[in-house]
Amino acid sequence: MRGTVRQRFDREQQTIVSSENSSADDPSADGVQDDVQRVWDVVVVGAGPAGASAAYAAAVAGRRVLLLEKAELPRYKTCGGGIIGPSRDSLPPGFELPFRDRVHAVTFSNNGRFTRTRRSKQMLFGLINRPEFDQQLVEHAQKAGAELRTGVTVQRVEQHGSAVPDRRTVAVVLQGGETLLARAVVGADGSASRIGAHVGVKLDQVDLGLEAEIPVPETVAEDWQGRVLIDWGPIPGSYGWVFPKGDTLTVGVISARGEGAATKRYLEEFIGRLGLAGFEPSISSGHLTRCRADDSPLSRGRVLVCGDAAGLLEPWTREGISFALRSGRLAGEWAVRIAEAHDAVDARRQALNYAFAIKAGLGVEMSVGRRLLTVFERRPGLFHAALTGFRPAWNAFKGITQGSTSLGELVRTHPMAQRALTALDRRQADTEPAATPESAPATETEGAGS
Repeated sequence: MRGTVRQRFDREQQTIVSSENSSADDPSADGVQDDVQRVWDVVVVGAGPAGASAAYAAAVAGRRVLLLEKAELPRYKTCGGGIIGPSRDSLPPGFELPFRDRVHAVTFSNNGRFTRTRRSKQMLFGLINRPEFDQQLVEHAQKAGAELRTGVTVQRVEQHGSAVPDRRTVAVVLQGGETLLARAVVGADGSASRIGAHVGVKLDQVDLGLEAEIPVPETVAEDWQGRVLIDWGPIPGSYGWVFPKGDTLTVGVISARGEGAATKRYLEEFIGRLGLAGFEPSISSGHLTRCRADDSPLSRGRVLVCGDAAGLLEPWTREGISFALRSGRLAGEWAVRIAEAHDAVDARRQALNYAFAIKAGLGVEMSVGRRLLTVFERRPGLFHAALTGFRPAWNAFKGITQGSTSLGELVRTHPMAQRALTALDRRQADTEPAATPESAPATETEGAGS
């Protein structure tokens, strides 16, 4: 009897410290478990592009990974579905993009005026439906070894307290009371992230996107095949888009939060102007996008955040898929290192390395995007004139969408881009003191005609 009790005690202790006593070079040693409590190496919260990428990166490294998603998959997400070069380059090996269309032409308009179409012999970017795309990413994570649980809601994470057996463990508490244990947690649970709240993510910019999925007849779909429309909108910082996806057009607009009625009116007028008001949308939806502040944290203890949960997206265009994929991959890789850390000092070091990797890449792109948005809010006509009439600007647009360059790289390596952005900053600084609430709309009207 004494031997049986002793064996049971040993098994319980082995389960709690399974990862702590296992070798990083021996993944099989991390699999020790029994009926008492399983300790995951990495738990990822949210199965969108960021979460699936994080789960894949951690699983392919041989770690025991659990991917949690509150919805049942596949599920709809409000998103234009544009896959630019950086997104394509961040996908797992062998990933076949479920393109609904390939874009070779862009029609630009300035609040419905001064329309011009520019074309490219090479594909600029592809268009996907998020349910298919997200599902495929999750399947790649599962093939790499990650386990998936859907229909579960995370209430909170705890790094101290009775639910946490030791300092190397994080408790993930689910709705209903179930508690999961992990050596590292990645929060990828969207722009209203509970994990982001735990980390203390601070937001600098919040925008409202409205979108309609509009089924159209074949004759209308043919007119849009291979071509998208980007319209610089009437609200400062706003724009609209039409993305064709077979027999459906994704039509949307985005602007700063707080302009809800004006944003809704812009979408209605935009759809009417396009001659699409007579077609009934199959889905109408809205979504808030959130950009992080420069000093916003990306980690707390053994918990990292990525994608929308971290406020990572490009501030001017609000493009988020490439930021989700890239930050998710980095979060998964650094979560592995945090899971292997044997004390708080080492875990903190790895978390700081993750933050440095994010800021050195995506952070630079966000900084340039903020500067562009600041000028765009006041002078959309200047951007329209550049993209439709200035070849270097169009070439830069092509390079970014095709993945041969980025906003950050353009500013770092192209003197003309550096000078142009500096000149825009200077012009913005010169006009800022004179701007008043009454004069701002007149300034924008002047920009629209430039």
